Amino acid sequence: MLKFAASLALSTALLTMPVSASVAGQKISNDLSKCRTGKGPAVLVNLSGVKASSGKIRVQLYRGTKAEWLKKGAWINRIETPAKANAMAICMPVPSSGTYGIAVRHDMNGNGKTDISKDGGGMSNNPSINIFNLGKPGYEKTAFPVGNEVKSINIEIKYL
Repeated sequence: MLKFAASLALSTALLTMPVSASVAGQKISNDLSKCRTGKGPAVLVNLSGVKASSGKIRVQLYRGTKAEWLKKGAWINRIETPAKANAMAICMPVPSSGTYGIAVRHDMNGNGKTDISKDGGGMSNNPSINIFNLGKPGYEKTAFPVGNEVKSINIEIKYL
């Protein structure tokens, strides 16, 4: 039961993140060539557990700070791309070396609205979620360092 409550909390938090937050950053395409060896700084986001090849996957990059993590309009880059079942790779360029966090949402029907019983999501470092943090883990649980290289991370998408 606690696992279900945690999943519900995560999904609620991720799915209520505004789809069209005031634009602080830029919308970019998923250009995997920017994650080749010798490129960077960038993050190669390996997604697993994508439930279906329907709708869109949205990946947002934030600075890994208390002031900016998951704050409305504080994202740096956003990539939206058609969903592909099971596994996907997303290349997220970062502006410079530093500490960042990534939030992912799968909008199953692509309507841009929160469908709690259908949509899924995940975050960098795959933090455990519980009813006490209401699905919004602190920046310290999701933040990771990026140097001038291409950093590879894995995010598991979770659904109700």
